[in-house]
Amino acid sequence: MINGNLEHILLDRNANILSWQERLQIAKDVAQGSTKEYIDPEYYCTNKFTEKSDVYSFGVVLLAIIASRPVIDGDQEQAHIIQWASTLLGRGEIKGIVDSRLQGDYLLDSVWKAVELAMACASRASIKRPAMTQAVMALNHCLAMEISRVNRSDGTIEMVSVNLGTGVVPQAR
Repeated sequence: MINGNLEHILLDRNANILSWQERLQIAKDVAQGSTKEYIDPEYYCTNKFTEKSDVYSFGVVLLAIIASRPVIDGDQEQAHIIQWASTLLGRGEIKGIVDSRLQGDYLLDSVWKAVELAMACASRASIKRPAMTQAVMALNHCLAMEISRVNRSDGTIEMVSVNLGTGVVPQAR
């Protein structure tokens, strides 16, 4: 990234705090460029990388973007970010997953969709992961909702068009 690596930007408590909209834009950019930074659990059995391996890695990165937390935190009982988020989701504590520095300045529905997407992408079973194109479309939807919220609070009216014809259906909460 132009202003440093993503982990530094997210974890540096002295850096400017990225807004929810900025985080969604970064996540969308990452999804379109993909990454193999985190190893798909199925790789250990097959020794093969697949498109779904990229999806897994993206899910981990997306969760780190949402939470502004390291992927592995040795100071926590549940050291891996997926375990940590799963525990909070199981208790319905979605706000506990989002970077507290955002102080609630986001649309909760957008956060739910982004967290659900991250967890689906980081599913241990590759067959349960969405295609990367579906992930990008889901992020577009989250971003459109957030842009609409920001514009409403600014008193601005802006038309946002999102094609949702992917068959991606929101999960029940």
